[in-house]
Amino acid sequence: MKKTGLMLFMLICMFAFPGLGHAAGSTNIYLDGKALNLPKNGEVQNVNGNIMIPIRVVVEELGFNVNWEKVTRTVTIKQADTTLKLVVGEKTATVNGNKMNLLVAPILKSDTTLVPLRFIGEQFGLTVHWDNAAKTAYLVTPGDNNSGGDVDPGNGGTTEPTPPTTPPVTDENLASIGGISFSDNKLMIATDKNVTPNIFKISGPERIVIDIPNTKFADTFSNILDSDKNGYLDVEGYPAVSKIRYSLYSNSPSTIRFVIDLNQAQNYKLTNDNDGLVIIDLNSDSTSSGRKLVVIDAGHGGSDPGAISVTKKKEKDFNLAVTLKVEQLLKKETQFDYVLTRSGDTYPSLKDRVKIAEDMNADIFISIHANAGSATASGVETYYTRKESLALANVMHKYLVASSGLTDRKVRTKSLHVTRETTMPAVLLECGYLSNPKDDAILFTESFQNNVAEGIVKGIKEYLGIQ
Repeated sequence: MKKTGLMLFMLICMFAFPGLGHAAGSTNIYLDGKALNLPKNGEVQNVNGNIMIPIRVVVEELGFNVNWEKVTRTVTIKQADTTLKLVVGEKTATVNGNKMNLLVAPILKSDTTLVPLRFIGEQFGLTVHWDNAAKTAYLVTPGDNNSGGDVDPGNGGTTEPTPPTTPPVTDENLASIGGISFSDNKLMIATDKNVTPNIFKISGPERIVIDIPNTKFADTFSNILDSDKNGYLDVEGYPAVSKIRYSLYSNSPSTIRFVIDLNQAQNYKLTNDNDGLVIIDLNSDSTSSGRKLVVIDAGHGGSDPGAISVTKKKEKDFNLAVTLKVEQLLKKETQFDYVLTRSGDTYPSLKDRVKIAEDMNADIFISIHANAGSATASGVETYYTRKESLALANVMHKYLVASSGLTDRKVRTKSLHVTRETTMPAVLLECGYLSNPKDDAILFTESFQNNVAEGIVKGIKEYLGIQ
């Protein structure tokens, strides 16, 4: 696509958040170093805290073929071989007949359609900068060097480049992304094949973007993606991070994009040893802390619900709820570190869970589950496989019995993948029976989950010899 075509494509595909805005003082817009002529109704707008740019001004400057259908409130824009259609009030646009999801519906202010600066840079590779002091928006199309400074996407540049055009890759050859997790200020992405991520930073607001070409979402993501293959992971308890977003960013090549929304500028370290685990570490000290590392594994997840309770609740939800409560407690601990194999409703494979623990050189591995069996079976069990794990199993089980208040069904040995294939001490905790009406009645209560989470943390600390 020509430079001007790409520019309009970027500007059209996202519109303002609902609500009236106000002009951000006397404003200016520069496109590739050229000041655009702004009519009275062409001021940059501040809409609910978002800096917005009027698309009509840019369209007129670039001279595209634009058609407005008043009855249907549809805008059609054509340039070369690209046709865009969007409707005011609707959250989808079409690009050459293909639907594109919009975060919010287009709006009109007077006779001007407004679009946010953020989306321009985030979705389509345009360098975008808002100078609040000068009330000036700078827009630079790819390949133009008049941005007032060099842009290096791999080293903190402000642009999010469009994935490079490469020969088609068949679906069978794409790497599947099977799970993501954010804990210990690290984003971990599990894949089943070698991948080559492209990672860079954007300002205004601050984000870290990770594009992984030649990838697709595994089937385990099906229940947490919307119809346009977008999803997100809420993040709590980390001052620098507000949310993790992910989507199928491009079909040519098939590219999955992850965006770490930041509350402040943040450095990162990318680790990709072509072993199926991509780690983006946001800790300022990228060297080893020398502290012990604990891996907490919430069993099942995503399209794998685990056991189903007598009241039709899902084991995966219990496992994750307890794990997140454990995480909140572990954040207060300063003498050891921790990592979660999943922090949302995704499904890293059993192999992925082991790989996370092995690649992070974990000291212990704890998998959290709930059991199922006969309606009369009740109580808690702790499983281990290798003899090196017995001491951990005994300590963790002692606290599981005390914190749950359920029947002690003892420490048991069993050949389970996550306790067998890990090389550090590893246990699997069965925190009650979903198939038992009495156990089921308390498993999903806040008080039970909080108690079990506290017991798990106490067990970890005793085993590690931490007061």
